[in-house]
Amino acid sequence: MIRILLADHRTLVRKGLELLIETESDLTVIGAASDGEEAVRKVEEYQPDIVLMDLMDLVTPGMDGIEAIRLIKARAPDVQVLVLTGLFDADNVRSALDSGAVGYLLKDAEPRDLHEGIRCVFRGESPLDSRAAGLMLRCPRRERLATDLTEREQEVLRCVASGLANKQIAHLLDITEGTVKAHLSKIFQRIGVVERTSAADWARRHLSRGRLQPRSRSED
Repeated sequence: MIRILLADHRTLVRKGLELLIETESDLTVIGAASDGEEAVRKVEEYQPDIVLMDLMDLVTPGMDGIEAIRLIKARAPDVQVLVLTGLFDADNVRSALDSGAVGYLLKDAEPRDLHEGIRCVFRGESPLDSRAAGLMLRCPRRERLATDLTEREQEVLRCVASGLANKQIAHLLDITEGTVKAHLSKIFQRIGVVERTSAADWARRHLSRGRLQPRSRSED
């Protein structure tokens, strides 16, 4: 039986993962953590085989996933960490692996890929999502991806971060819902995320600090 600790700051995600993992007879969830500090503490307490770790570095207060991985490997070197996140930019992939994670999967993976990824880690292998692997091959170490979003793309992304649905964004910005979807597709690719929640988290970190400058006024 492979014993797994879940670490994700979203309660629904933790519950969903537990249900998904428990469908397999050789996998069991022995605990869950909502932040990095709790993950480190529960690793020392429960000594799981594998920690399924979200990076938790965007809107979660306290210790992020990268630092948690470092501490877990320092205090419990036999415990393996498999990252499961919505982020796949080169910096996050390299930072997670450099910190001691043995694999990197994305949250839009098929259930069978997650199950097999966990088993791969238990066998001593290193599962790596193909998109994350491609980034590591294409991008020199520590090079950040281009994030020169247009002003309109930033507006759309701020709306996503505020919790607005596509229809609401379209009404607010006076554009079509199809145009919103097209913007989001480009935004996801540029910032390196695969799902809406991670895009919202990314926006709260980057846009709120004014780190992006609009390239030009975009056409709709």
